[in-house]
This record gives sequence, C-alpha cells and structure tokens, in this order.
Amino acid sequence: MTKYRMNEYTYNCPVELTLNTIMGKWKALILWQLRKGAKRYNELRRSLPNITDKMLAQQLKELEGAGIVTRTVYPTIPPMVEYELAELGQEIQPILKLMQQWGMKFKTNNPDDPQQSDQTPVY
Repeated sequence: MTKYRMNEYTYNCPVELTLNTIMGKWKALILWQLRKGAKRYNELRRSLPNITDKMLAQQLKELEGAGIVTRTVYPTIPPMVEYELAELGQEIQPILKLMQQWGMKFKTNNPDDPQQSDQTPVY
C-alpha cells in the first residue's frame, strides 16, 4: 500500500492527506476568501466575522506551513502583511468551487429546511 507523507505525518491515502491539510471549519473558508487575490489580515478577519483573531492567525500559519498560502510582509510602519494563494492553493480552488455548487444545490433541494431563501450566499 502506498503511503503519502506531508511534513512529519504519514497518510494511508491522498484523500486523507487532503482532508487533514484543509480540514476544519476555517481553512476552506480562508482559501475561498483568497480566491480573488491577496488580502490583508483585517480584510480576512472582516470577511469571516465569527472567527477569533487567535484562530485566524493559527489557521493562516498552518496554511502557510503547508505551502498553500503565502505571506508577504511589506516594510512599512506599521508593517503591512498580505496573504494570498500559493500555487497549491490555486490548485484546490476547483474543489472549493464544486463544494460551493454542491452546497447551493443541497440548499435548493432540501425541502425540510424552513430557512431556505433564493439568495446566493455572500461568501
């Protein structure tokens, strides 16, 4: 059986590696927010109103460590930091787009949900 390694972890299949790399509520949403280009920390924070500063910083650090997001620090006062998708982050965008489409279809096709509306999500 082929093993898949990333950093110090070994996975049994590539799906497990992918899920563990982008797993959690916030990482996929951060990647989705960065799909249109670089954003500063506070822009990301405003676009994800329920995330804490600690969680956003931690998730960005993990995504950067995995090579999915790049962090650029500009030598200004105060320092300006921008986050954007690295090549690996760009490559995962079609998967996130499919997730968006599935979510919209699920919402549309779920007649038991009394909160359904015809509005497209803001994300």
